Amino acid sequence: MSRIGKNPVPIPDGVTVNVSGQEVSAKGKLGELSVEVAPEVEVSLADNQVTVSPRGNSKRARTMWGMSRTLVSNIISGVGEGFSKALEIQGVGYRAQVEGKNLVLQLGYSHPITYPIPEGISIACERPTAIAVSGANRQQVGQVAAEIRAFRPPEPFKGKGVRYEGEYILRKEGKKK
Repeated sequence: MSRIGKNPVPIPDGVTVNVSGQEVSAKGKLGELSVEVAPEVEVSLADNQVTVSPRGNSKRARTMWGMSRTLVSNIISGVGEGFSKALEIQGVGYRAQVEGKNLVLQLGYSHPITYPIPEGISIACERPTAIAVSGANRQQVGQVAAEIRAFRPPEPFKGKGVRYEGEYILRKEGKKK
């Protein structure tokens, strides 16, 4: 029995959910998202809650049960509140700024890195060393944050680079004389 899948997904105020076959779509103040769940699970809408249940007792049906419930929960909370990831930049001369629809990063290379901001994602730089990525689609927010981090991942000797907020970097000792 799936501990995640058996919990119904509550629908907050301001979000409308529509279930048609295997497709679940949610519409809220941050836009509209839809997800197609696996055919092994059944989705029903009742009492301002979305319930996901397996169609059979096979291993695949039980596996898809919890995952489908999580996907439905993510689109409902995404169009309601949205998701965000915070990145911080450490290093002398490392900085970021938003110019129009591009994020310009200076990360110690001989040239600035220009990252085009995808549709549906908003990026804000409160300080030159802090980047906030936010949007309605949880997968897309995480992917954009990972792509920005990949331009200069934190290195273990001095800790310079782009890291997630609160990420701990295991530091190594340098060369010995």
